[in-house]
Amino acid sequence: MTIARLHKLQAALADARLDCVAAIAGPNLFYLTGLSFHLSERPTVGFFPRDGDPVFVVGRLEESKIREGLPYPARVFTYTDDEGPGGAFGQAAAALKLGRLRLGVEARRMRVMELRLIEEVTGLPDVDEADPVFARLRMAKDADEIAAMRAAVAIAEQALAATLPAIRLGMTEREAAAELITQTLRAGSDAELPFAPIVASGPNSALPHAFVTDRRLQAGDLLTLDWGASKSGYVADLTRTFALGEIDDELKRIYTLVQDANAAGIAAAQPGAAAADVDAAARRVIAAGGYGEYFVHRVGHGLGLEGHEDPSMHGQNQTRLEAGMTFTVEPGIYLPGRGGVRIEDDVVVTADGAESLSAYPRELQVLG
Repeated sequence: MTIARLHKLQAALADARLDCVAAIAGPNLFYLTGLSFHLSERPTVGFFPRDGDPVFVVGRLEESKIREGLPYPARVFTYTDDEGPGGAFGQAAAALKLGRLRLGVEARRMRVMELRLIEEVTGLPDVDEADPVFARLRMAKDADEIAAMRAAVAIAEQALAATLPAIRLGMTEREAAAELITQTLRAGSDAELPFAPIVASGPNSALPHAFVTDRRLQAGDLLTLDWGASKSGYVADLTRTFALGEIDDELKRIYTLVQDANAAGIAAAQPGAAAADVDAAARRVIAAGGYGEYFVHRVGHGLGLEGHEDPSMHGQNQTRLEAGMTFTVEPGIYLPGRGGVRIEDDVVVTADGAESLSAYPRELQVLG
C-alpha cells in the first residue's frame, strides 16, 4: 500500500514540477511510510525524490524502526544526541544533490528548526510549498482508510452512548469531559485522541470553539458535545447537541433548523459538486429560517489522518468532490449569551452520492 503511495507521490511531483519533497514527523510521513514518529527536539525528516530511493534523517534511537519497518528501499542517515543532526542532514543533502533540486516542504507543518537545517546544508535561498501535492494525494481515501474511519466513528458513537447515562444536572463540564474521554478510550480509540473534546453548556454552547470549564450543568441549558476518536491513525469528529430538561421555544426552533441544514448539506455532497455547494445548501436552510447571521463558520472540513485537512468545505472552495473524499458536515446556530446548536457528521463521497459514516440519532434528545 505505501509503495503505491510512494509511486503516486513521484508521479505527482512531476506534475508539480518539483524534484523532491521533505516531510517531517506527522501525518504525511505516516501516510508515505506507515510508520509513526514523535515530533520532538530530535528532527525526523523524510526526503522523497521524484527519481530514486527516499532518504531519511532520524535520530539513532529510531534507526531500527525505519530500517525494519519500511516497505521499500531507502537510504538512512542517523545522528546521536551528542553529535546533533547537522552532519546527518549534510550526508542526506550530498546523497540527493539537494542543492541542485527544486525542493518542496510542508509549509503548514514544518518547523523553523527543520527548515534551517535544510537551508544550511543545501544553500537553497528558499523552498517551495508542497502542501497541494500532499493534499491531492490524501483527499480521496482508499477502502482501507475508509474502513479505519468507520471504526473510529463506531468507537466515538459507542463512547457517547456510554457517557450520556452519566450526564446529570449539577455536574461540571470538566467532569462530563472526563467521562467522555474515559469512555472513548475504553471503546477502543487510539491513545492519542484527535482533539480535546468540547463540552459546552448554556451560554458556553454559543461559542463554536468553547473550552471546557467548571460551569455546572443547569436545567434549560443546551449541551453541546464535540468529540472524536482515532483508529489506526484515522479520526472521527462528531458533534451532538442535547437539551437539559425543558428548553425554550427559540432554542427548539434553532435545533430543528440545524438538523435540517445538516441533512441538506449531506444531500448536496454529490460527486462532481463543488465543496462550496455543500456549504451553500446548509447555509440556505439556516438563512431561510432567519438565523443566517448566527451561522458563523464554514460547514465543514476534510477529515482523515488529521482532524482538519483538505478539502475545506467553505463557500468559496470550488474543489470538485470525488468518490473517497471524506469531510465533516457541521452547520450551527450560535445565539450569544444564550446557547448554540451544532450537529456534525462524518461523510464520505461515493460513486453515486454520499454516505454519512456516523449514524447516531440527530433528533433532539432530552437529558436529565
